[in-house]
Amino acid sequence: MPHAGPSWQPRGEPATQPHEYIRGGTTKILTLFHPASGQVRLQPAARGTNAVLHPWLREHLSAILAALPPPGSSQDAAATHAAWAVWQAGLTLPFTLPDDLPPLRLLLVWDNLAGHKTPDLVLWLCAQGVMPLYTPVGGSWLNMAESIERVLKRRALDGQQPHSPAEIGTWFEQTARSWNEQPTPFVWNGKRRQRRRRSGGALIHRLGGSGACTQRPLRRNQTTGASECQVPRQTTH
Repeated sequence: MPHAGPSWQPRGEPATQPHEYIRGGTTKILTLFHPASGQVRLQPAARGTNAVLHPWLREHLSAILAALPPPGSSQDAAATHAAWAVWQAGLTLPFTLPDDLPPLRLLLVWDNLAGHKTPDLVLWLCAQGVMPLYTPVGGSWLNMAESIERVLKRRALDGQQPHSPAEIGTWFEQTARSWNEQPTPFVWNGKRRQRRRRSGGALIHRLGGSGACTQRPLRRNQTTGASECQVPRQTTH
């Protein structure tokens, strides 16, 4: 089914890069996205290895947890294990939960990569009350970070000619700061929400790149194709 895209090319005439384009390297964009508020935490990096991602993730998750209300102390161990087990039940390969579990405070949705299942990192997440949920292989569209990165990439790079990977990273950071000044919350357009829409629910607007939607459309500038003003990805320069 035809859908909106950045461009359409006639058969036999593929899109080409302008003559100024030089492939000078790549940059990684480390991203944490909070759908309910629309706030995004972002940092460019030359590499996306575990040695880079894991310390960055621990630092930002610790800051997020510190800003949350303190967990209640009335919940007993059985109720805590039951809360964790509810989310574990949907995993194809659930991991073994530690015996000593803190109250569940945060859900972390990310891709099904081997580096995301490092025992040291998973045990640290569990100790902080963070439940990691892995999208199925080939199911990256389930991750709303895919959509926010697509929006930020369009705003940062459309119509531009960056001269280095560092410049790409700087533009992403500037765009993310502008986005966070007036963020747009994302909602999940799953089957349950679709049923509510058929029964008279609120109108939502689809976003490309994932199953995420917004309550209001993200408008785009007609002259540049950029829009007006969510896990690592790779942007090519």
